[in-house]
Amino acid sequence: MLAKPPLYFLFILLVSTSCVVSKKKFVESQARYADLQSKTDTQIKELKLELTDTEKQGLELRAELKGKQVELVNNNNQLKLTQEQLDYLKKTNTNLLDRLSELSVVNKTGAENMKKTLDALNEQNRYIKDLNASVQRKDSLNLALVMNLKKSLENISDDDVKVEVKKGVVYISISDQLLFNSASSIINADAEIVLEKVAKVLNDHPDLDLLVEGHTDNVPMISETVIDNWDLSTKRATSVVRLLQNKFGISPERMTAGGRSEFAPKATNETDIGKQKNRRTEIIVTPKLDQLFQLINKQN
Repeated sequence: MLAKPPLYFLFILLVSTSCVVSKKKFVESQARYADLQSKTDTQIKELKLELTDTEKQGLELRAELKGKQVELVNNNNQLKLTQEQLDYLKKTNTNLLDRLSELSVVNKTGAENMKKTLDALNEQNRYIKDLNASVQRKDSLNLALVMNLKKSLENISDDDVKVEVKKGVVYISISDQLLFNSASSIINADAEIVLEKVAKVLNDHPDLDLLVEGHTDNVPMISETVIDNWDLSTKRATSVVRLLQNKFGISPERMTAGGRSEFAPKATNETDIGKQKNRRTEIIVTPKLDQLFQLINKQN
């Protein structure tokens, strides 16, 4: 039979066992505390981030609210302006209706006047169409005339003869150096060859009139046969007209001779070159004046 252990031994054993159990629980508690502390710290960080986002959203919302308030003020101002315009239009419309009620918009006399106006406009439109057609036909004739003249005069220097269109008509400018001797109105023999070529082309266009103009520079010209530059320019133009009529068969009814003296220069008279350009005789080819007057009278 075994002897019973002493009581103090049992007490020590009991205490040791309890200490072991308590230490284990303590360790477990510490572990749980550490885990809870970690989770708590994580949650706190997340809450701080959420708080930061919330503050940003709050700032954005306040800014948006401020913008909406400004927009609302602008809309109210626009609404007020629109209402004022609407009130003005209503007032104006009322005034117009009042005036229309007092007037006869279209009556028999007014309709007749409108018809007369429309007829006049239609007639004017027909005149404008006829005029445009005449202008186009004239431009075509001018182009053909210029081409034929330049072809006929292709071996003549441009310094002696120049063909161009100005102000809707054809100008044939012949230098006095080619046509005449100094202070003379007698046409040189070489110039007759040029005038013959010009006359041949002009005879192919009998529906065109010719204005022959004599021009001088500003140097005074006085001789036994010439009184002044007016006299010289006129005599030279007349000499060209006589030659075109008597020798080259251009109808005299188509021609007009005139002198311009020094008063229609092409260039300055301050230089010798300018004076040379100004001493010239021009044959200006124009539509027949009676046809032009008929067109004008048609409109009247």
